[in-house]
Amino acid sequence: MAVDFKYIVVGRGLMGAAAARHLARQADGVAVIGPDEPDDRKAHQGVFASHYDEGRITRTIDPDRNWALLANRSIDRYGEIARDSGIDFYREVGCVVVAPTGGDYLERTREAAVSLGVETSLLDEQGLKAAFPFFAFPNGGAGVFEARGAGHISPRKLVKAQSLLAEKAGATVIRDHVVSIRSEGGSAVVETAGGLTHRAEKVLLAAGGFSIAKNLLPQPVAMTVYARTVTLFEVSEADAARLAAMPSLILRAPGIDIYLLPPIRYPDGKFYLKIGGDPDDLALSDDTEMRAWFKTEGRDTVRAHLKRIVEGLVPNMVPLSISTAACVVSHTESGYPMIGYSSSPEIAVLTGCAGTSAKSSDEIGRLGAELLLSGGISEQGYSTDFTPQFR
Repeated sequence: MAVDFKYIVVGRGLMGAAAARHLARQADGVAVIGPDEPDDRKAHQGVFASHYDEGRITRTIDPDRNWALLANRSIDRYGEIARDSGIDFYREVGCVVVAPTGGDYLERTREAAVSLGVETSLLDEQGLKAAFPFFAFPNGGAGVFEARGAGHISPRKLVKAQSLLAEKAGATVIRDHVVSIRSEGGSAVVETAGGLTHRAEKVLLAAGGFSIAKNLLPQPVAMTVYARTVTLFEVSEADAARLAAMPSLILRAPGIDIYLLPPIRYPDGKFYLKIGGDPDDLALSDDTEMRAWFKTEGRDTVRAHLKRIVEGLVPNMVPLSISTAACVVSHTESGYPMIGYSSSPEIAVLTGCAGTSAKSSDEIGRLGAELLLSGGISEQGYSTDFTPQFR
């Protein structure tokens, strides 16, 4: 049967929009289906995404070399994406990873960086205090600092840039969400919530946590979606200026496993310091639970936990207000993204990024595009093949 498109990417978040850009640059007949950010989150009846935000950490430094490489290759293309789209989404403020001395976390982080030619500095406890006087780190820690090619991005603006560039390269952007995907007569049939049907030679499902929704894959992916609560501390213009040299931070210490972003100006014109790191997990079993979760402000217990950490970590900051927001993270059995075909030769999947993919999304999207264009992913320096797992 005739097809409407050669390739359809289902999901227009960070990875889906990236995959659509890479596909459209190399092939004709590309479409990407995904809604815009809802104006009223609580009244919204469709799907959600976790990129509705202005702050995500970006850095190469990571104890896992595969994740470090995914990030490094994405970061190398930030300048091109910003230039070609005219959308500025990246701030190079550096990133520091702090963990207790004596473990191998920092050593593995340094080794991965060295293997990729990324310059870092190792700071002992006194060095951390001297370099970052606005932080009061727990005793007994050291840090790895990456000054160049690290900082934070606006995931909202990055998705906008990728969508724009995909469209410029010839992709059709369909602002709706998909309710079913099936194989039929040697092609894939996609139905949207708006009642339209589109047929393609190949479909790439890149719907984030919503990839576990029913009727999207022949078998559900083996992926667990967890609710996450981020906490935003509104800071004054004076505090934002005082903390202007603050890098992005990842902190591991007894009872603490968090990330923190320096004050960032949000669309309401105010500056917010953002922290995330739930002390426990709340699993969401299906898309109905996810939709309900996204309409909340997150969990009060997490807010209280993160508030205590910020009070100790940034002691001289007096927040003007404290708010929370809900998002989700998707964990796979391998700990890596799933990039591969389902049991149907027409339907592939690109999902499962453990809450760390925003910075790496362009490279993950590129691998998804390669999967469709070449039928598989060549090694390219990764020690994993990103094979999906299904239930």
